[in-house]
Amino acid sequence: MSDFKTHVHRVDVHFGDCDPAGIVFFPNFLKWMDQSSLAFFMACGVPPWRELVKTRGIVGTPLLEINTKFHRAVTYGQTIEVHTCIEHWAAKTFRHRHQVMLDGQLMCEGTEVRAFVVRDHSDPARPERIKAIPIPEDIQALCT
Repeated sequence: MSDFKTHVHRVDVHFGDCDPAGIVFFPNFLKWMDQSSLAFFMACGVPPWRELVKTRGIVGTPLLEINTKFHRAVTYGQTIEVHTCIEHWAAKTFRHRHQVMLDGQLMCEGTEVRAFVVRDHSDPARPERIKAIPIPEDIQALCT
């Protein structure tokens, strides 16, 4: 990940994050990767989504695809680091890479494909609809 701008998001693992065996319940890794995705953009200087929706109509970067591989168990009382970068930009999507580290060891890794989206006002009967937009050049420049 050293060739890409990387942000490190630290997470203290709590007892409630674990299953009865005392290891992190796997969906929590996905939650922490999602948190790290937003933290990455904010660390790069991108305003929070609530500001972007007001100024540019961008409501966020919803998840389109996720892949995860677990290498080692994590338990409560540990502090992990989620190292996040954007490893690929496409016309309307990007791929985040996350490496969950503990004391320099890879515990879990994952990728997420996401898109920048705005509200789709083409069907007034469905105001909740969203649509992907081309990657904003200024945001891409901040993140590379």
